[in-house]
Amino acid sequence: MKEARLAETVGELLAQRGATVVCGGLGGVMESACRGAKSKGGLTVGILPGQDASMSNRWIDIPVVTGMGEARNVAVVKSARAIIAIGGGYGTLSEIAHALKNGIPVIGLNTWSLSRNDVEDDSIIRVQSAAEAVDKAIALAERRKNHEITTSRLHQDSQ
Repeated sequence: MKEARLAETVGELLAQRGATVVCGGLGGVMESACRGAKSKGGLTVGILPGQDASMSNRWIDIPVVTGMGEARNVAVVKSARAIIAIGGGYGTLSEIAHALKNGIPVIGLNTWSLSRNDVEDDSIIRVQSAAEAVDKAIALAERRKNHEITTSRLHQDSQ
């Protein structure tokens, strides 16, 4: 499966760059990304839909049980500074929507396209390779981190 290989490479590259892989913790693309991250010594977090940590894929270091079903997608998204969407079904689409609504950049690799009123919506940053996806995600996450630090300092200074 092409998407599984892309996800594994994304996981490897994220781990090599020191990023933590946060996902839904189950199989498919999530498992492939975690396997890639672990192969390079990375840290993986799985935010699980159920109440049983043993349901996580075997590459998850930190299983977070929620008992929230698909509502846990919000927690997956809110735990990130950037999202890389690879392939995916409606769960991925909901994560894309939550990320965009919250100003979290979405990098798309063989994933959904959006349109509004028959006009293509270019909110998803389209890339062609795992390396390009990781480069963009890391750069955008760093920008968000710096913005969060600046905003936090400004807030502290005004108190």
